Amino acid sequence: MNPENPSTPRILLIGHTGQVGGELEPLLRGLGNVTACDHMECDLSQPKQVRSMVESANPHIIVNAAAYTAVDLAEKEAEMAQAVNAAGPALLAEEAGKRGAAIVHYSTEYVFDGSKTAAYNESDSVSPLSIYGKTKAEGDRAIQDSGTPHLIFRTTWVYGNKGKNFLNTIRRLAREKEELRIVDDQAGAPTWCRSIAKATANILSQVLNESNPADLSQLEKSSGLYNMTCGGKTTWFGFAKAVVDALELAQPPRVTPITTAEFPTPATRPKNSILDNSKLRDHFGVTLPDWDRALNFCLKED
Repeated sequence: MNPENPSTPRILLIGHTGQVGGELEPLLRGLGNVTACDHMECDLSQPKQVRSMVESANPHIIVNAAAYTAVDLAEKEAEMAQAVNAAGPALLAEEAGKRGAAIVHYSTEYVFDGSKTAAYNESDSVSPLSIYGKTKAEGDRAIQDSGTPHLIFRTTWVYGNKGKNFLNTIRRLAREKEELRIVDDQAGAPTWCRSIAKATANILSQVLNESNPADLSQLEKSSGLYNMTCGGKTTWFGFAKAVVDALELAQPPRVTPITTAEFPTPATRPKNSILDNSKLRDHFGVTLPDWDRALNFCLKED
């Protein structure tokens, strides 16, 4: 694409080496001119660096795929989690607003306490149990209160073939251990990072003005918070069992269900992480595949 073409959207992708960011980058390049940066180039805990990157890219859209995601470590590193997950997104929204740009951001079900028996929808009040959840909720609120056009996609149990995630941990342990003891009383929908990326690109293709990328009126009409997860539900035990079964190992480990109480962690997780995706479907016509189907696709690509 011609970078000087005024009808080509300029997109700043922050966190392009992460799970979602890595899948997003090639898709976004099909929509516009992309400036992609990683933690070293744009550390959300460093305001000067953030402002410099936004000024240099001068984007129509900022896509923030970066976050502090070490849930347990955040209990000890609250200041860093706050800087990256709350202050960073607030600054991005502020910088976008100065330029008449918009921001796309990703949130988490950890903003809820998990006490609801039904699936959570976008209007449910947040009540995070952990530092990670609290800082993500603050980041979401800062973007919503900024007045900047935004799309916040709330997702759950994200995994992929690269990076540190539950899928890769189970694949490694399945070859090392005779038994895997996995929590079976927390429910959620494992969500493939590629499914998130594809859905995001689909939505952006709907709201961007092809002839005038500075016109964000369509995005502004759609501005808001949307749940975005794969369909269906399982537990961490069910997720692990599906992964182990798919590996077809000669000597697979036993996968044993346990309770949350039997596996204490520094950060408290919500017992119910199921999100209602009907708003995403009704507004954009976008539905992610069921979790088990997406997992099979992911494993076949490894």
